[in-house]
Amino acid sequence: MALMPKRVKHRKSQRGRIKGKATRGNRVVFGDFGLQATQGGWVSAQTIEAGRVAASQYLRSEGRLYIRVFPHKSITSIPLETRMGKGKGEPEFWAAVVRPGTVLYEIGGVSEEAARMCFSRLAHKMPVRVRFVRRRAV
Repeated sequence: MALMPKRVKHRKSQRGRIKGKATRGNRVVFGDFGLQATQGGWVSAQTIEAGRVAASQYLRSEGRLYIRVFPHKSITSIPLETRMGKGKGEPEFWAAVVRPGTVLYEIGGVSEEAARMCFSRLAHKMPVRVRFVRRRAV
C-alpha cells in the first residue's frame, strides 16, 4: 500500500519550486549508511514503496531499513485531450518533495558492501540522482 497522509488541510496543492539545498534531514541519523539525493525533485509514494520492497527483498531479515521521506504533496493532473478551463485537475498521486542533500533511506545492522549493493538496487528506481553516504562519527 502506497504512503499518503491520513488527513490534509487542502486537497490540492500548488506545484512550487525546489530552491536550495536541504537543511533538515540531510545526515544519517538512524542507521549506519544512507542514500542521499544529489538532485531536487518529486519522489512519488509508489516509488518510495518500490524502493522499500526492493531493499527488504535484498536484506531478507538482517539489518533494518529506515525510510526518511514521506509524500505530503498531492500532485494533480487533468485528463488528456481536455479543453482549457474547467478548473484544476483531481489529485492523481502523492509525492515527497526532495531537495539536494535529503537522505531518502537508511540501513543499519549490515556490512558496508551489503548496504552498497542494496542501495545500488534502490538507486535505479529513484527519479533523482543519489549517492551512498555513511554515518559521521560525532
